[in-house]
Amino acid sequence: MYGAPCKNLAILGEYRKVAETLFPQNRPAEQRPDIAVTAAFAEALGIGSEHRRLLGIAKNTDEMREFLGHFQNNLDLLIQKTWVEKADEERKERLQDDVPPFMAYIMQENFPQAIEEFGAILEELAYLLFGAQSTKDDFTEYALRIDMQMGLFWWYGSQLGKLKDTSGSPGPNDEFLWAVLLIGICYLTNF
Repeated sequence: MYGAPCKNLAILGEYRKVAETLFPQNRPAEQRPDIAVTAAFAEALGIGSEHRRLLGIAKNTDEMREFLGHFQNNLDLLIQKTWVEKADEERKERLQDDVPPFMAYIMQENFPQAIEEFGAILEELAYLLFGAQSTKDDFTEYALRIDMQMGLFWWYGSQLGKLKDTSGSPGPNDEFLWAVLLIGICYLTNF
């Protein structure tokens, strides 16, 4: 798995604090995550204002659909423009096929399933962008050395699977999952 959590993860000061707040090591199952922590994480990634703006927009509006269209187009361009070996062309095609179901989960507001799909999409995208390096245990540290915000983003992608445990009930959890999804969507829209 790409970006496996590193025991000695070299996330600097402010980044470490927001990272540990969004994906704490030992959050009690009964403790609900706070949407405010997503805003701090988005700020650390440099997409804070866009994230805040989108959280204030109803999900079923033309403005949100337009933004999600931009996200889908940019993700498609990232996938298409990625140079890969001939043997990996099929991976690109499969990844492109994974995007429409992911978008459908968002439109259905099935955020637990969308989180799961997004994690898989990011794992494949990391492979297309970074090759076999993305499958190594030190991938997150590698990405952090290239660019701190980019490394933090790939670390975020590696942590999405932890949210399965928090997705069992409706209400505020769905809003939290949506806020977490918007982090990745905003980042990739502006990548």
